[in-house]
Amino acid sequence: MNGQTLHLGIAGLGTVGAGVVRLLRENAQAITARAGRTIEVVAVSARDRTRDRGVDLAGLTWHDDPIALASDPKVDVVLELIGGAEGSARTLVETALKAGKPVVTANKALLAIHGAALATLARENNTSLLFEASVAGGIPAIKLVREGLAADNLVRVGGILNGTCNYILTAMRESGRDFGDILAEAQALGYAEADPSTDVDGWDAAHKLAILAGLAFGQPVRFDSLHVEGIRNIAACDQAFAREMGYRIKLLGSARRDEQGAIEASMRPCMVPQSAPIANVDGVFNAVLTEGAFSGPMLIEGRGAGAGPTASAVMADVIDLARGTALPVWGMDPRPEIACAPRENLAGQYYLRLFVQDRPGVVADITAALRDYGVSLRALSQHAAEEAGKAASSQTVVPLALVTHETSEAAMLSVLTALEPLETVVGTPLLMKIETV
Repeated sequence: MNGQTLHLGIAGLGTVGAGVVRLLRENAQAITARAGRTIEVVAVSARDRTRDRGVDLAGLTWHDDPIALASDPKVDVVLELIGGAEGSARTLVETALKAGKPVVTANKALLAIHGAALATLARENNTSLLFEASVAGGIPAIKLVREGLAADNLVRVGGILNGTCNYILTAMRESGRDFGDILAEAQALGYAEADPSTDVDGWDAAHKLAILAGLAFGQPVRFDSLHVEGIRNIAACDQAFAREMGYRIKLLGSARRDEQGAIEASMRPCMVPQSAPIANVDGVFNAVLTEGAFSGPMLIEGRGAGAGPTASAVMADVIDLARGTALPVWGMDPRPEIACAPRENLAGQYYLRLFVQDRPGVVADITAALRDYGVSLRALSQHAAEEAGKAASSQTVVPLALVTHETSEAAMLSVLTALEPLETVVGTPLLMKIETV
């Protein structure tokens, strides 16, 4: 097909789908030069034909059923921009791959949960599944891991993978306000959805981490084995404690392969040193971190969402297809899914914040729990009662922060269990890992 026009079918005409149409038309000359052939959209599918999407769709074939788009003989490549791990998005991709048609998708949930099965479908039908836009928008994260570092043995991959959470944590740190206030502001500015749970509970970022880990280690990770936490429990006092201790709080994804071949992976709020480059990635920006045996540590950052950056990433995959580039989905011949190591296997230094009643003996009770599970205390800090905020309620409570020396996560979880019955501990404790990125 080289030299012939490459015909695209786009399923999903939201901000990204419409952005792809606009980008392709505005940059047509440069795209043709780089692809070595003309690329044009010939068919689309979306739920509402009447909606104004800011682009002219006249002359394109419209499919009310997105699955029909995969069977359209005029369509050479299917762009799945619907979203979601199930339903029409999954069926569309499966149908296209079974028909031997290449698929380009921005769907991180689909890849994170069904990537292994879809990779098998692509291989069995001698076609391609590309997904640069699924991780970190316009940042070339997939190309970096799958192509740029293909010769290296990666030992770690991760980063800041959700702009909404990074914006909220940055604004909390800079303003001293609590999570709820900043979330409402982010929703008003359009940085957070009306239902923000996928973002703030860590799932969006976890999907992206699972994809990066699969590429870095050459096999998909089982998503339900990945430890995921969000940022709802971060309080203003945690930001204050972090600042005093020389850290910043980031929702950080981290996947490592240990010497025995096990993958340790988590998406969770972490403390990172203020001097670390990733600590200074603020606002809605994302950052992808890699570390290889030969390449060493590397950090790339940029806008992780939006019509422009994501459409650019989608078209980068389309141009690869136009050039005849074909790569295995996970960067090498597919291998079975692998489960992440249990959370209890992790180790490091930890930050533990408690709201406690302001009375004698409280600290002794807490340090006794640490002692019983072999956890050594490196630092302890206490703030005034008024900084306990809403947790104070009608009781006089104070926020108390502890930082440990190196210990196991299993020991820290045991400490949390031991603290639960104490009447002097109010509300839910916050445990965060300290990452020395």
